[in-house]
Amino acid sequence: MEQRFVMKCGGSTLAALPNAFFAELKELQQSGVRPVIVHGGGPAISDTLGKLGIETEFVNGLRKTNDDVLDVVEMVLAGKINKEIVRKIQLNGAKALGLSGVDGKLIQAKPVANADEIGFVGDVTDVNAAVIEGVMGMGYIPVIAPIGIDDAAQRYNINADTAAGAVASHLGVERMIVVTDVPGILKTVDGEKQVLPTVTVAEIEAMIASGEIYGGMIPKVRAAIQCIQGRVSEVVIVKGDEPGVLTRAVLEGGVGTRIVR
Repeated sequence: MEQRFVMKCGGSTLAALPNAFFAELKELQQSGVRPVIVHGGGPAISDTLGKLGIETEFVNGLRKTNDDVLDVVEMVLAGKINKEIVRKIQLNGAKALGLSGVDGKLIQAKPVANADEIGFVGDVTDVNAAVIEGVMGMGYIPVIAPIGIDDAAQRYNINADTAAGAVASHLGVERMIVVTDVPGILKTVDGEKQVLPTVTVAEIEAMIASGEIYGGMIPKVRAAIQCIQGRVSEVVIVKGDEPGVLTRAVLEGGVGTRIVR
């Protein structure tokens, strides 16, 4: 079976990545590795909602999503950001095809448990892996926006990490890569910050409780943990602008932090 990997990346992180990152993506693809990208785009959604004067709030880290917000979420994720990533991959010589979870019922969803207070936010019920396999089989990198759909054609805003974990699990991928703007999970050893090579989910919870992981790092780490579901048993957090980061993460190891179940 060919080597494949699922990569999750925030929209703003991806936009800031150097061309070397995309050149490496192309080299991996040419060497027979099959990448799949699932992206987010929270900041760009907030920015566009602000420009349009649509108020939005967060409940436990998830955006409260009514019909108006949902229109903007789809427009920004499946339109602007998705195509920006596809363009950047193609500019660097690789082949990419942008999809959202609506296309071919790629990401099937149902309302989250607290939908009454949060609106059209979804949990993934199924992933149409055959569509992704088909796109990869044609030699394209699938670039997936995390919008879900149900049998009544209702759309859902889906957390990108949850979507990425579900996509990886349904493709039978056991290790996922989360590309961020940090080199991994840092631990202070003898007064110096060092990247932890491996850490368990339980150890992370303890580090959050003790204050060792704090501030903006908490959502990044919690996001990575959300990718561990189904067949996915480990997630590697890496910094996207480190040279050779993808090849090292996919083929060699020894980069970033491996979070294991």
